[in-house]
Amino acid sequence: MKKCDVVIVGAGLGGLRALYALRQLGLSATVIEASDDVGGVWHHNRYPGARCDVESYDYSYMFSPELEQEWRWSERYATQPEVLSYIHHVAERFNLRRDIEFNTRMERAKFDEASNRWCVTAQDGQEWDSQYLIMAVGQLSTTKQPNYPGQETFKGNIYHSAAWPREPISFGGKRVGIIGTGSSGVQMTPVIAAQAEHLTVFQRSANFSIPAANAPVSDEEDNAVKADYAARRQRALNSPSGLGFVPNGVSALEATPQEREAVYEAAWNRLGFGFALAYKDILLDDASNATAADFIRQKIAQQVDDPVTRKLLTPEGFPFGAKRPSVDSNYFKTFNRENVTLVDIKSSPIKDISPDGLRTTEREYPLDVIIYATGFDAFTGSLLRPEIKGRNGETLREKWASGPVNYLGLGVSGFPNMFVLVGPGSPSLLSNVILSIEQQVDWLSDLIGFASTKGSAAIETTQEAELEWVEHVNARAHETLYPKAASYYTGAEVEGKPRVFMPYSGGVRGYRRILERVANEEYNGFRFF
Repeated sequence: MKKCDVVIVGAGLGGLRALYALRQLGLSATVIEASDDVGGVWHHNRYPGARCDVESYDYSYMFSPELEQEWRWSERYATQPEVLSYIHHVAERFNLRRDIEFNTRMERAKFDEASNRWCVTAQDGQEWDSQYLIMAVGQLSTTKQPNYPGQETFKGNIYHSAAWPREPISFGGKRVGIIGTGSSGVQMTPVIAAQAEHLTVFQRSANFSIPAANAPVSDEEDNAVKADYAARRQRALNSPSGLGFVPNGVSALEATPQEREAVYEAAWNRLGFGFALAYKDILLDDASNATAADFIRQKIAQQVDDPVTRKLLTPEGFPFGAKRPSVDSNYFKTFNRENVTLVDIKSSPIKDISPDGLRTTEREYPLDVIIYATGFDAFTGSLLRPEIKGRNGETLREKWASGPVNYLGLGVSGFPNMFVLVGPGSPSLLSNVILSIEQQVDWLSDLIGFASTKGSAAIETTQEAELEWVEHVNARAHETLYPKAASYYTGAEVEGKPRVFMPYSGGVRGYRRILERVANEEYNGFRFF
């Protein structure tokens, strides 16, 4: 058994940042990573058109001014290969790989109450004895794998967007089917449509999507950002989303129709994901939200020629932004192509897969390639995959049987010295996640340093603090429109999953203020022993 101060599970953006920070504390840390390289979600999601929906300059680490200055982004919204190159650069520049065990999947972890340490076991039998366990497994890392009857008989190839092959795939001359129209489906559809003989997109429900407004980064823009990077970071830290966009200070209902049109037009052409912040109450008030939703529906209508297809692609029945909107590059216009068909699987569900294609309840679609763009078991999927045992042998699965409960999204009562990065109960996927990672990692480093100065062997969330935090997370959620949609925010993406609102909707700035207050009160809500 190997001994270290910290075991970090996952070598994505969170795990790498935690490794760097804990080294700075003088701790010995080991990262165990199930795949063969760093990058997490960016290592696996190599599908055509994969691109970040946060601007490149903001979707990057802020811990090193030197790193900020030396890395040159080529586009406003970086492609998957470019984001992965950046992550590789970080791993090499700070010599992080030497502490990472690749091809090593965590199978179980058990807290030993006598020693106040964790025993972490991998599937290959390796074991670590560590004081701290940090789960940096990501929110979008456990895929939802459909299991349609007959799929094993399919004569063509089946791919999942989040487990994409390394070698290039040619779609020329092929009949391709994409199942799913979330972010992955929306990004890959225009790219594959341009290559395939025919593309059939199987959609269960339409979602709102905003143009990415992508563009190359000029030398002038790069120089301007780097000359004032610190101020840009401060704007992001003081914004609700971590994107640097500060909401318009008025209600959408206070503006005239002409004023709203101008504001929405400008946001449509430049803000991408930040469109939801065009007015301060778009995500808070139904009537204000309706003005934004109607504008987007009109934009969709202008792009889609066929009235039947247009109606199917128009989202209805939930507020704009209550499901994470997609950011696209000519997605809607793609359905004007003669070689593209949209199939509504809400009215005509998928029945099975045959050797030659896919059958709905209405008809069969001949296909050579099937792509599952079916997303993830978000937030809790990867945390509940291994067996994690805390006090009295209670597992995390048992503790979270009715939904995740924790304090600050970081610590779980009954599981001392275990911390979760950007999971449920934190801003996570409602924020620029890399900023939220750094916010949590730096705070956790201070917490561990504080425990060390006290001579404490263990840090544990109190049950009272945990319950109060869960109540606070729910209260903030119900101040918003988020609970009004069935989404992965509420666990609706997986059948049988508890329906609870999981991320913290109080914003990056509000969350930071809470963290600062807890630290100033000598980490109120944690006990040290």
